[in-house]
Formats: sequence, C-alpha cells, structure tokens
Amino acid sequence: MPTIIITGGCGYIGSHTAIELLANPAFEVVSIDSCVNSEPQTVQRVEQITGRKFTNHLIDTCDLELVRKVFEETDDVQGIIHFAALKAVGDSVKDPLGYYHNNFESLINLLRCSEEFSVPNFIFSSSCTVYGDLDESHLPVTENTPITRAASPYGNTKLVGEQIIQDFTIATPTVNCISLRYFNPVGAHTSGLNGELPSNRPNNLVPFITQTAAGILPQLTVFGGDYHTRDGSCVRDYIHVTDIATAHVKALEYLLANRNSDQYEVFNLGSGQGVTVLEAIQAFEKVTGEKLNYVVGPRRPGDVEAIYSDSTKAKEVLGWVAVASIEDMMASAWKWQQHLMAKTT
Repeated sequence: MPTIIITGGCGYIGSHTAIELLANPAFEVVSIDSCVNSEPQTVQRVEQITGRKFTNHLIDTCDLELVRKVFEETDDVQGIIHFAALKAVGDSVKDPLGYYHNNFESLINLLRCSEEFSVPNFIFSSSCTVYGDLDESHLPVTENTPITRAASPYGNTKLVGEQIIQDFTIATPTVNCISLRYFNPVGAHTSGLNGELPSNRPNNLVPFITQTAAGILPQLTVFGGDYHTRDGSCVRDYIHVTDIATAHVKALEYLLANRNSDQYEVFNLGSGQGVTVLEAIQAFEKVTGEKLNYVVGPRRPGDVEAIYSDSTKAKEVLGWVAVASIEDMMASAWKWQQHLMAKTT
C-alpha cells in the first residue's frame, strides 16, 4: 500500500487533506508536523472522522536529519505533499528573515529527501500571493497571468519556492512536481469535528469572525475600507478547505497515474468568485443569525486590493471544481467553533 507523507499534517489544510486521503483505503498517510502553529490533538480528530490510524512525527521540517529518519523508517513512499510553512502575511512583514529561513529550509529538505529516497511525486502548497498586487484588468487570474513583485515576504517565499522546485525538476528528472496556487481557504469539515485552530491570535478572516461571534474576541477589525472595490473592502476568492483538500488528492492521483504532460505543472485553485470582506461578514450573519461586532480600520501592510481566480485548467486537467458556496463555508466554520465551545463548557 503506497504511503503519502504530508508535512504540516496537523495544520488546517494538511489535516483536511489527510482526511480526504484516508477516505481512500489505497493510501497510508504519515504526517510530519512540529505543531508550532497547530496541535498534536489533531491526530485524534482525523482518526475519529476517518476511523483510520494517522501517525504524526513531532519534528521540525527544517531539521534535515530528523526528516531523513522519517523517510528511512517509512515504507513505499510514493508521494510528498508539502504544507509545512509559516503563512501569516502580517507576521512575515515583521519577521522576513524568520519566514525566509523556515519556508525555504523546509522545502529544500523535502526536495532532498524526495531525490534521496526515490519519491517520484511532489506537491507543493503554493498561493495566489505569488501574483502580487494586480490591477483589475488582470482579473480573474489564470496560470499565465504575469507574475509581479510579491506584496509580502510570505508571498515571496511561495514565489521563490516555486522557482526552486522548477530548477529542482530540471536537475532531477525522476521527480514529478505540481504547485497548487490556492486562494483563500476557509470553513471546516462538515462533521464539525475539525477546522482552523489558530494557536495564538487569528491571522485569517474567518477565525476572527467566528471567535468574535463566540465572544472570545471583543471586536473584529476589517482592514481597509477605502479600496477601489464595490464596498471599499478587499476582494478575495474564498474556497472551502475540503474543496482544497480534494484538489490535492486529485493532483496526487494525476501524478500517480502518469497523466502529467510536463514534469512540473502549476494549477490555480479557487471558486472564481470575488467576495469582499464585508460580503463575507454578511454571509456569516445570514446563515448563523449572529450579529458581528466589527469596525473598519486602516489598511494592513502586505494586503492586496483584489484577487480572484480562473481555475479552468484544474477543471479540464484534474477534473476538479470548487463546489461549496460562501454560505456553506461560513456555516461549517461556525459549526466547528460551536464544537470547540462545547468542549470547554
């Protein structure tokens, strides 16, 4: 039975991808996650949802020798899905060196292991941030949209990470690689048993929304109300985390079946619908009946004004489309927040 190694498997997208992979009895799944931005208890949640064993090695992917040891101890590794990275735009502006060290070192270590241990398939968790701050004439974004300067050090780690992988494939013809550029993952598993769980103060919109609605945070700040958008707030392409997870499974199956036309390929993953921050808040209020306490504050460094995707390539090549609506995303996120609150009472 082939094994897939997921780095960051206890994290938000990594754990949902593990759930989708474990739904297929043909795969074994092993995680590597230091849990610096997640928690070890995620293993139990994944096992509860799937009914299958899920092992996590609690190590830092920046430590090559420890990562190598996992590969030495794991049989028949046929794929790597690399999620492990620091990912907060604002934090990356404050600590660019920390982001460059962590995100590049971990990626290079996993690529070294893919070559050393003859792992033929590698999927990289990339981001729409590689496109930078685009004007409206370039929307929606396709894989051929010209790349501009990344708006944050985090975005730059994804852009340079893709370049590292592309150079690696030229030098290493035995490894096939895919970069999945996804837009704004939100929501939680439909069971309500797994979702986004920031270890500190949230950096993403939806946990801010749910924690404010739950009374954990006193107020939500919308960063910027003077953008050139329909209501002044940023426009994003929100996509359900399970849709993102399903795309990783489809990309893996595509590589395992040797259907790839090139050794290195890139796919956008988005819903194709631009939603403003204020519209996302209104969707949450509509499906939950909860009224949010929010204010509009100044812009946040590193944020782009508007971005949303054209994911036609993923549909035509991988057979993948996003299916969940913004209301579905908000309802599932609130169900997860209610589950967390029930556990503490």
